[in-house]
Amino acid sequence: MSMSTAKSVLVVGAGDATGGAIARRFAREGLIACVSRRQRDKLLPLVAQIEAEGGQAHAFGSDARVEAEMVALVEGIERDIAPIEVAVFNIGANVRFSVTDTTERVYRKVWEMGALSGFLMGREVAKAMLKRGQGTIIFTGATASLRGAAGFSAFAGAKHALRALAQSMARELGPQGIHVAHTVIDGAIDTQFIAENFPARYALKDQDGILNPDHIAETYWQLHRQPRSAWTHELDLRPWTESW
Repeated sequence: MSMSTAKSVLVVGAGDATGGAIARRFAREGLIACVSRRQRDKLLPLVAQIEAEGGQAHAFGSDARVEAEMVALVEGIERDIAPIEVAVFNIGANVRFSVTDTTERVYRKVWEMGALSGFLMGREVAKAMLKRGQGTIIFTGATASLRGAAGFSAFAGAKHALRALAQSMARELGPQGIHVAHTVIDGAIDTQFIAENFPARYALKDQDGILNPDHIAETYWQLHRQPRSAWTHELDLRPWTESW
């Protein structure tokens, strides 16, 4: 791919499971994967894997809660790597405390990670995409995006805010050629955390009873490929074991 036709995908919150799978999936289609999390070193195995599979990738250490860092991240990718065709916000920020044990610091931090960061990424990539009249922005949500549960006041507040942001952006940017989507990921995901902390749930993996990150990533790719006449704004993904 020549530099004149190169395009990139930005994944903010590229962890070891879903975010990494998304980056790999888009890299297989020829997009340059730009992956970001606070500690750049943790991304190096993902970059190596993408390159071993024949793709291109760059790792960035940035705090998505800090406006200047998000501005610099997007501007740097646009200037030095390739236009951002797809941006995925994938920061989780899931914590569980009773409301009386939720400190101001916890609530504020969760909101900054789960909502403010999404706004900063969305705003900056929208500026770039609007110049070209095209692009896809996907926000990863959760069950907490739709309803609060006991012990999740901070998480639900942040995810509700992220969903509202996605709706507002879709209505504003859709007529200008930018596809904004929000996904509701409902259920345990195949991660080391689930394996270590919820072994009974993890044992359902062989029965497709937990979410496979590669399957989530495939859905994100299909969202990006949708024709403008039939865009999906919101969809939910859950294994058959979930009660909903």
